[in-house]
Amino acid sequence: MQALASRECRADTEQHVHAIEVDDLHYSYGDTRAVDGISFTVEPGKIMGFLGPNGAGKSTTVKALTGLLRPESGTVKVLGMEVSHHRTEVQSRIGVAFEEKNLYPNMSAKENLVFFSKLFRVKGYDPEAALRRVDLVDRMNDRVASYSKGMRQRLMIARALINTPDVLFLDEPTDGLDPVSSVAIRRIVQEEAERGAAVFLTTHDMHEADELSDQVAFINQGKIAALDSPRELKLAHGKRSVRVQVRENGQVTETEIALDPPEAGEQLKRVVGSKDLLTIHTEEASLEQIFIELTGRGLS
Repeated sequence: MQALASRECRADTEQHVHAIEVDDLHYSYGDTRAVDGISFTVEPGKIMGFLGPNGAGKSTTVKALTGLLRPESGTVKVLGMEVSHHRTEVQSRIGVAFEEKNLYPNMSAKENLVFFSKLFRVKGYDPEAALRRVDLVDRMNDRVASYSKGMRQRLMIARALINTPDVLFLDEPTDGLDPVSSVAIRRIVQEEAERGAAVFLTTHDMHEADELSDQVAFINQGKIAALDSPRELKLAHGKRSVRVQVRENGQVTETEIALDPPEAGEQLKRVVGSKDLLTIHTEEASLEQIFIELTGRGLS
């Protein structure tokens, strides 16, 4: 009975391990404080959007999470393991899609994936199925040097998924891509989260972060300025009002109705019941507007 209770306790503990756990992380480059005491968690199956301008601390945080640098102080855990103490094991269970230089341009797409699958010691790997998933199977025998940027990005995603990672790190995965390639990559990101992988996404694209993320963190000058779901951030920082368009005497007029006053309900009832109503929508703040409001700067 005691052994059974011990196993049940251990299983229960494992079920509650965060995919990513950062506690009071600090890191400096000389006299420049790159990351200044940030803390956050990401759960399995969730997508975290990590947003901020260049130099805000995004890359340093990702390097600490993927074992490329050791924190000055604080704790960085991935899958319950402190990264600096379990770097090899952590790296065997994560997928990373950051830079095109991680591909070999003189090899074909298929040869690239087969090569990396051997590095990860993945048995029974099917490169054709992986390339079909990112819509590259028709070009799988072509050298990567002949690929467009969008094709290389999709191949990078396929490479990052070779080991069926428990945590997936993506840096600007759709930056500069055409709409078709962007939609394809976003679909795969969502599929990986549905499979149970945690996704850590760094991006400047506020629409992408809003569409994909379960939670977003705004980082600025090494500190997290806000951390919440996109919905909660927009509710907290948007206007409590709706904007309506109606057609009156052949002219389209637009009016904003504040939702806080007691008479708001009657106003909305009249507008919604009008046959001249054209459109009605909430005055919702964008993530870009919220970031500027909180930090006083944009994301570029």
